Amino acid sequence: MSTATSTATSPNTRTAVEELLRTIGEGDPDRVAALYAERGDWKLNWPEAEHGRAATPWIRHRSTRADVAAHYRDIAEHHVPEEVATQVERILVDGNDAVVIGEIRQTARSTGRAYRARFALHLTFENGLVTRHHVYEDSLAVAQAFAAEDE
Repeated sequence: MSTATSTATSPNTRTAVEELLRTIGEGDPDRVAALYAERGDWKLNWPEAEHGRAATPWIRHRSTRADVAAHYRDIAEHHVPEEVATQVERILVDGNDAVVIGEIRQTARSTGRAYRARFALHLTFENGLVTRHHVYEDSLAVAQAFAAEDE
């Protein structure tokens, strides 16, 4: 990869990441979805075989803009809105790719349990829209917060 390409696209990528994070924080799923391409590569690092999806339906692979809006609606439905925070520690940019590193703090609506989960979010932008959204998070912390008492 040439340095000129990376340098030329990095400021646009950083601006796009910052806009995405700001829009996510505002909590409007349709506005968030508008920042994604019609089709994209959305993956979550989650041990699907080991944990049921009933308590965490937002944690699944997605591929469309409509899926993005549904993802953020599902998150809102399953968490206590007054007890949500995200701390972004770093945004690393390389050309059209960015990695956001931080920690989310949420409370599971179904159990009332608060949790903290470290995350890394790998994004790729094309024409100003997200085409890749890969999340690597502390899935154990999330699973424990949503687990039934007898699990």
